[in-house]
Order: sequence, then C-alpha cells, then structure tokens
Amino acid sequence: MASQASSPSQLELVNWCKGESVDVKHALLLYGVPEKNSKEDIEETAGTIKALGKVTVRGKMFHPQQQSLMVLCECSEEIDPSKIPPEIMPISGGSGWKAVYYTEPQLDKFEDKLLTFLQSEGKTLEDIQGLCTPTKEGSSNPEDIIRAVGDVMNRTNKQPDSHTYRRLRTFSGVSPTPAGEESLDNWLEQATLLVTEGECSDKEKRRRILESLKGPAFEIIQAVRLTQPDASPHEYIEAIESIFGTVESGEELYLSFRALRQQPGEPTY
Repeated sequence: MASQASSPSQLELVNWCKGESVDVKHALLLYGVPEKNSKEDIEETAGTIKALGKVTVRGKMFHPQQQSLMVLCECSEEIDPSKIPPEIMPISGGSGWKAVYYTEPQLDKFEDKLLTFLQSEGKTLEDIQGLCTPTKEGSSNPEDIIRAVGDVMNRTNKQPDSHTYRRLRTFSGVSPTPAGEESLDNWLEQATLLVTEGECSDKEKRRRILESLKGPAFEIIQAVRLTQPDASPHEYIEAIESIFGTVESGEELYLSFRALRQQPGEPTY
C-alpha cells in the first residue's frame, strides 16, 4: 500500500509537462528506474513499445519514497493507453518500470447524464449552481456540485411515486379520449399528486398543469386565469373536474364554459 500511495500521479505528470513544455498527450512518466540507467538506456527501453514512436528523455527526478528515478519522456506518437504494458522491461535487465500517462476525463458523458437527470426532474444547471456554495474564487468546487445533485436526488426519492408527477400527460377533455391523451380520471389523479406532494412552487405547479392541457380543457383554464388571476393550482383542478366530470353533452359543456367567462351585466344563455 505504501508503494502505491507514493507512486507518481497524473497531476505530477501534467505539472511536469507544463514546466518542460511537453504536450501531455505525448508524454510518458516512467518510475522505478534505477539511477544507474543512462538516458540512452531509458530511450531505448521505452522505444521497444513501437506505438510510442521515437522517445526522447526530457527530464529526470529522484523519487525519495521509491528510491529510484522518475523520468519524463516525450514520444513522437500520441499515447494510446491500450498499448502501454503494465510494466516495461529494461533492455539491460532488472525489475520492470511502471508508467504514468494522461487519460482524458469523461466530462462529456458525465455532463450528458447530469443534464438528462436534471431535465427529468424539471431542473436546470442554474438550479444546481444555486444549491452550491461558491468558493472564494467565485466558482463551485466538484464536491459542492456532487452534494447539490445528491440533494436533488434525495428530494426526489422522498416521493415514492415521483415519476408520476414530474410531467403531466396531455388532457384535452375531448370525448372519446384521443390516442396519446389521458382520460379525465387518470389526469386528475396525476394533477392532484403534483399539487399535494410536489415540492415545486404554486407558480410552477400552475405552469405544469397548463402545459399539459389542450383544446377545450386549455380554454377552460385560460378562462379561469382571466377571471381569477390568483387562482391556486387546486382551483385549476377543481375547474377541470367540475366541467368535464359532470357535463354530459357538448351543449352543456359550452354553456358551462360561457358561464365561466361571463362578464358582469352580460345575459346568461
């Protein structure tokens, strides 16, 4: 364990490459190299890996924990990790040398997964940044981001059926129910769950209800918004239920809709 703990890291490789102006993608850091090995021995040994191309030693440094040399090599070919053996056997004999090379972090894959997760939760990157604690430099560190994502996940997991109210299915009120839309009972169940158990604001709940509606149902809620700008999400649901849950004919539906939009002094039909 002590040997692994004292092994050089990618960070040391990157920093050394910056100091020597070496492209990190063409750099190989060898360690466990005995002091007796010459520059030529090292280059020839590393050159036995044909995928590296021509190898040039760009620097040496004694590693006190390993009691051997660390050697920075520049290769004419870009490093292919799949072609680097676990140990490089020196041409002069003795124990094998180990290598450190740079591997690209999988940021794109992580960001894709993060964005997909946030989208499914109705969140954005700005929401995550709002949960993070900025550092003195003004940016959030990785630990804060992970903690913030975990906080969003924990809030979601508190709801046993959270998937049912992330996004309401479409409801128009047209009968019979068109393909791809919810029946009244199913939509009411989902919308009620959103209103009673959803942790988002009333404004967000109203928005989610509205975006799920189309046709006659959408017009009903638009009328409610005009006559009652401060109507609660629960009142939106009540309006849908009262109209589409009790009205039997299209004529009665139209009359109910007209009544909702009736202005003071306007005659009732």
